[in-house]
Amino acid sequence: MLRRDLLVGTGAAALGLAMPRSAPRAVTTGRSHALSLLGEPKLPPGFTHFPYVNPNAPKGGEVALAAIGTFDSFNPFIVRGVAAAGITQIWMTLMKGSQDEASTEYAHLAEWVEVGPGRDWVAFELRREARWHDGVPITAADVKWTFETLRSQGRPFYRAYWGDVTDVLIENDRRVVFRFRNGENRELPLILGQLAVLPKHWWEGRDFSRPLLEPPLGSGPYRVESFQPGRTVTYRRVANWWGENLPTERGTDNFDIMRYEYFRDATVAFEAFKAGQIDFRVENIAREWATGYDFPARRRGLVRLEEIPHELPTGMQAFVFNIRREIFRDRRVREALVLAFDFEWSNANLFFGAYARTTSYFSNSELASSGLPSPEELAILERYRGRIPEEVFTQEFRLPVTDGSGNNRENLRRALELLQAAGWRIDNRRRLVDAQGRPFSFEMLLSSPSFERVALPYAQALQRLGIEMRVRTVDTAQYQARIDNYDFDMTVDVFPQSLSPGNEQRDFWTCAKAREPGSRNSIGVCDPVIDELVELVIAAPDRDALIHRTRALDRVLLWNHFVVPHWHSRTFRVAYWDKFVRPERTPRYGLAFDTWWIDAERAQRLNEERRRANPT
Repeated sequence: MLRRDLLVGTGAAALGLAMPRSAPRAVTTGRSHALSLLGEPKLPPGFTHFPYVNPNAPKGGEVALAAIGTFDSFNPFIVRGVAAAGITQIWMTLMKGSQDEASTEYAHLAEWVEVGPGRDWVAFELRREARWHDGVPITAADVKWTFETLRSQGRPFYRAYWGDVTDVLIENDRRVVFRFRNGENRELPLILGQLAVLPKHWWEGRDFSRPLLEPPLGSGPYRVESFQPGRTVTYRRVANWWGENLPTERGTDNFDIMRYEYFRDATVAFEAFKAGQIDFRVENIAREWATGYDFPARRRGLVRLEEIPHELPTGMQAFVFNIRREIFRDRRVREALVLAFDFEWSNANLFFGAYARTTSYFSNSELASSGLPSPEELAILERYRGRIPEEVFTQEFRLPVTDGSGNNRENLRRALELLQAAGWRIDNRRRLVDAQGRPFSFEMLLSSPSFERVALPYAQALQRLGIEMRVRTVDTAQYQARIDNYDFDMTVDVFPQSLSPGNEQRDFWTCAKAREPGSRNSIGVCDPVIDELVELVIAAPDRDALIHRTRALDRVLLWNHFVVPHWHSRTFRVAYWDKFVRPERTPRYGLAFDTWWIDAERAQRLNEERRRANPT
């Protein structure tokens, strides 16, 4: 699990549908079975299952999935080590997000949730039947211990995410109360609902801050059955699990065995899929989707391909500058390097025209800025005039566009003008050098060879400006360590977003996190204006204010040219061996692979076909 893949507990904050602007951004106070930031939860008390599952899906079968790189730990909550794929499914969270609603969570490990009248506290009441896998009851003491341990010893993300929690009180064995600095942080109750609760009694005598290669005790639908460090890990569904009939669980977690096989890179993993060693994959490379699936099993109908639409906000994937490096501190230099990237050529020649360019940190949502600032946005931005780029007020943000021919001459000319204005010049060896004659040279750090085909043409374009960009691909463990310690010049990173951005923005963009190893502020953004805008987003009193404040933040981030934006797709491209069945209805904001199941007859036919093809 890479740093950028980990948010909290089992994943990112709940994603969801954008409601009309008049919809309140508020958490209903009082005792409830659910929490929502965007109006009322769709499902009433006493609901039996999520609408996008088959509540009668059969249990059974085995699925093999691919993981890239290596792992050396079962503790995904700390900076040290590389966590095993799938490990978070052994623990339960207090609440569980719906993949069909915006920022909505339902009682899961907790039976009830209660928000105080002033929204300055939230209480969770645990289910009486909740048990760890060793039979010990799950208590409020476990919740408090988990929270305090993660905040003191976990990744820096947790300290940012939970920064407004002032105290945790145990009222009885099943009820725990979190008190807040004030009632302005409307998202905080949902954030705390995402807490993956850990067993205090099991961790006593163990050092939480160190990588763990002992299967940890869990409470969820799976437990670690076996593993070989760096090679494979197998999870088995817990028999007679206490939570299998919860309304948030029915129809999910249907596989008896989930096995993750590790491969050194994505190319080898794809070959393993074609050979039948891996059962399911999400294809993220457009070239492979267009040309790579013409193999015998696919032609015989044993492998199926599907494109499944979604409505997820796509966030920002990009080449990321580490602006802690002197070479990237000038905004004009960063803009010049943005101009040098020819997306249209890459899309046509590398991606088969499959992608749209990403032009916002909140792309594919109503939170994305566009055109010139609205009056409401100007009211926010005017107070920062003179401290943010003037273009925020005068120009529509647009990324450079080419004709896709590979002739990017005009943009490169503009790039050179910006570099010269920033004090760089071309020497007699056709190198770009600074006033002291030092060449403009840096390294692109990658964790997967699949990105080399994008990075190498970019390096050639930069070479035309006299810039040397070296492309270096390292193994997962080395990459993780270097990223966590900001030991890189440029890399690929992803800043995922939901339709209700909030506390996670502190970890992405603020000064405090720019200096803290292992945070998600890989860029090194440290600007008091951006710090203030982040706090405005977090404290937005309603949906209208959230939209305007987020768009204002988006504009300031974009005009600072912190990244070279990439691209996005609005479908999941999935390939799988023909033994799976999925529910008729797909949720709007997720693939929900945990709702799929194995059809025993299809699996048997598939095994027979494989035996005929490989009689030995």
